[in-house]
Amino acid sequence: MSWYRNTVWFVKGLREYTRSGYESASKHFNPADLEVNVAGRSFLITGSNSGIGKATAKEIAKRGGTVHLVCRNKERAESARGEIVTETGNQNIFLHIVDISNPKEIWNFAEKFKNEHKLNVLINNAGCMVNNRELTEDGLEKNFATNTLGTYVLTTALLPLLEKEADARVITVSSGGMLVQKLDISDLQSGSGTFDGTMVYAQNKRQQVVLTEQWAKTHRNIHFSVMHPGWADTPAVRSSMPDFYQKMKNSLRTEAQGADTVVWLAVSSEAPKLPSGLFFQDRQPVATHLPLARTHSPPGDEEKLMEVLEEFSQKFKSTSSG
Repeated sequence: MSWYRNTVWFVKGLREYTRSGYESASKHFNPADLEVNVAGRSFLITGSNSGIGKATAKEIAKRGGTVHLVCRNKERAESARGEIVTETGNQNIFLHIVDISNPKEIWNFAEKFKNEHKLNVLINNAGCMVNNRELTEDGLEKNFATNTLGTYVLTTALLPLLEKEADARVITVSSGGMLVQKLDISDLQSGSGTFDGTMVYAQNKRQQVVLTEQWAKTHRNIHFSVMHPGWADTPAVRSSMPDFYQKMKNSLRTEAQGADTVVWLAVSSEAPKLPSGLFFQDRQPVATHLPLARTHSPPGDEEKLMEVLEEFSQKFKSTSSG
């Protein structure tokens, strides 16, 4: 069955996820959707010093939004901020240095942020694909810590701030790779069996889809969405998937094309008219499972994922405040 999933996913990817797939889909876009002014609205974007995160930040800045860049590397983040300010003329670009793989740091940042800023839109873009099993200083497997737990902690911590605003949105950048994975809560930190970084990443991305669906059920005043940017030419793809990059580099989307749906979900008036909790590709909601792939999980597993992440989250919250 895994062979079937991988084959179907790759064929689908060649047709839809490449630059030509974007060009085909974009023929049906309404340009007016992005002809908006979002001055006065506040956007927080993780992993925004390069790739899709930076491309998203630029587009929002062009439209007048206040942008909070949340990055791990101070030097690269300052360079990105300078570039965004220069290109857009928007001075309301703020920088926060936070390691999204460190839940204590996230809690501390969020508590401070809530006291100093408002927030209309949270964009969970930071991610990593570590191909060998590595642990953080907290003993967490690094992919899980960044992609799943980091996303959960930051979103959970900022939900009270988002609840205060009209038309609040949370957007999470996932991956079509999640289509080859069924939610597996038995080994969240990938401690058993052979470690395959690509499949661990895909499992994390499946978890992000589940998180989005679950949050949408419980927080009705916020519009949640999760999306696949397609196969884009980003520094992360080049470093984490060098073989894939070499094979596909002439067909990959630009960073701006990869960011297009994130921007659309963040600023357009059309996005929140669709139900909360959906998975998007090229401005359209799409299925979260391949036909016949057997990747559906029991509702109990999805609820259990939320319970386990909440336990992790509270453990690090009490540590950070104590």
